[in-house]
Amino acid sequence: MNVLLLCGTRPNFVKIAPLIEAIERYNITSNERVIEPLLVHTGQHYDYQMSQVFFQDLDNPKPDVHLDIGGGSHGEQTGKILIEIEKVLIERKPSLVVVVGDVNSTLAGALAAAKLNIPVAHVEAGLRSFDRTMPEEINRLLTDTVSDYLFTPSEDAKCNLLREGIDSKKIFFVGNIMADSLLNNKDKALCSDILRKLGLQERSYGLFTLHRPSNVDNEQIFCVIIQALVKISEILPVVFPIHPRTKKNIEKFGLRQVIKESKIKTIDPVGYIDFLALQMHAKLVLTDSGGIQEETTVLGVPCLTLRENTERPITITKGTNKLIGCKPIKIMQEVSNILQNNMEQGKIPDLWDGKTADRIVRVIVSKNTIRNNSLKD
Repeated sequence: MNVLLLCGTRPNFVKIAPLIEAIERYNITSNERVIEPLLVHTGQHYDYQMSQVFFQDLDNPKPDVHLDIGGGSHGEQTGKILIEIEKVLIERKPSLVVVVGDVNSTLAGALAAAKLNIPVAHVEAGLRSFDRTMPEEINRLLTDTVSDYLFTPSEDAKCNLLREGIDSKKIFFVGNIMADSLLNNKDKALCSDILRKLGLQERSYGLFTLHRPSNVDNEQIFCVIIQALVKISEILPVVFPIHPRTKKNIEKFGLRQVIKESKIKTIDPVGYIDFLALQMHAKLVLTDSGGIQEETTVLGVPCLTLRENTERPITITKGTNKLIGCKPIKIMQEVSNILQNNMEQGKIPDLWDGKTADRIVRVIVSKNTIRNNSLKD
């Protein structure tokens, strides 16, 4: 069974790594190559710190195919990936295409495979923010529509799919594959020296990330968030790994000097292991990232999400996440609450146990065996 694993961005790499390991475990246990993986990297994230370093940290093998797509608008990038991945699919003829997450690579891979009548498996299916102004929401909706296997991380994701009319036989609640990567690499993160390099002490700093277009492309919103961050840095050191998109807009909106004159510690993007260490030891995390909402929930670290909605509500109802928007007063109030330890203790959601990838592989093998037997009959 030839399975094409498609990735293109930092969150994709984190989700693909456990699948590769689970496939190898299954093959070893079976004493034969039941599944032959083909790893394809679209090149959607082409910056070194957003790409190669994650492959190294996660021990991912070198991609079998690299499409070198690079940047561009959503339409341009999706179109390029669609054209190039179709060529690979026609040449390699995989039995199944596995896509992960909600980026342009995810949608393009799913569409190309579906049009060629190749079964599609979507890992992290069913997540919904119910905000169609988010490009990721469109990617999620369309990918789920054309997928044959929908692997959900939580029960609410399954409910979303059923409400949209997806056949329940296609839906498999397997848990959160991000938790697999985190738990697999936690010991490595404990050995990271990133805190020493940055002169930080455990539980004595805040970690801040911002990259979503709704936050960093809007000058008014971006400036307000940075002003709040400057105030926070007066009472708690703040580490700010700057995403390439965010860095560009810091220059564009004239915020470089404001940040430079504050106590905010800006750094270049770091690899997976170092960033995991920064999360593990932080007093709190402020972010607009979906994946970080999940990671902080697994780690038990308070997370304040600078958005009006989230596609991961379970991190709020069960985890350590709180949705607070972008108003400075609200941001300062919630940071103060955490510093005074006025925050409820979260719980780890069901099946976020590090075994999600193994469950996915078992489903894929089982369903493929049934399909092959049906074809023989």
